[in-house]
Amino acid sequence: MKFSELKIERVESPEMLERTANYLEKMNTRRSVREFSSETIPIDVIKNIVKSASSAPSGANKQPWKFCIVKDPELKKKIREAAEIEEKENYNHRFPQEWLEDLNQFGTDWHKEFLDEAPYLIVIFKQVYDLKGEKQTKNYYVNESVGIAAGFLLTAIHNAGLVALTHTPSPMRFLEKILKRPKNERAFLLIPVGYPKKGAKVPDLKKKPFDQYAEIF
Repeated sequence: MKFSELKIERVESPEMLERTANYLEKMNTRRSVREFSSETIPIDVIKNIVKSASSAPSGANKQPWKFCIVKDPELKKKIREAAEIEEKENYNHRFPQEWLEDLNQFGTDWHKEFLDEAPYLIVIFKQVYDLKGEKQTKNYYVNESVGIAAGFLLTAIHNAGLVALTHTPSPMRFLEKILKRPKNERAFLLIPVGYPKKGAKVPDLKKKPFDQYAEIF
């Protein structure tokens, strides 16, 4: 393994505090959105967003992820139709009552118009093992690695001035079939990306205060 010297900008405390405060303010405006404009976005913007996600750390640098960028209207329609079949079953039969009550505040149901309204869908697949020909090799901390990359992706989307939704229409095996993924890949997240529809509304959610989700020892 070849090593190179780390080069990173050193930031002193006053500027560091200002940077973190500004970043916090920006990230506090990030919201999950279900109403998308169909307005187009340059593909290079989406590619840069995905490249940013791929800079995430991963177990043994295996990078056990695949990002599928879906812009074809027919493919988006197929994904929506398949997702709605699963979601209708979820809402009508699979979800326990407590889960349905927790979802009520968002006004959601099995209809998922955003899946073909958004100009792009980014489908993240986790690679449960590496596959070279028929040879399988181990990947490490796959869920943790892909989860971190997904966080990088959402941050990059927000930084670009776009909105997204982390959608998990469980089970998601239909995504592997529609997008013809190899046998080592499993669907992890389905993320519509775009501009919000004019007049889009989001729930007035409150985040927990710092002392309820963090402790200093």
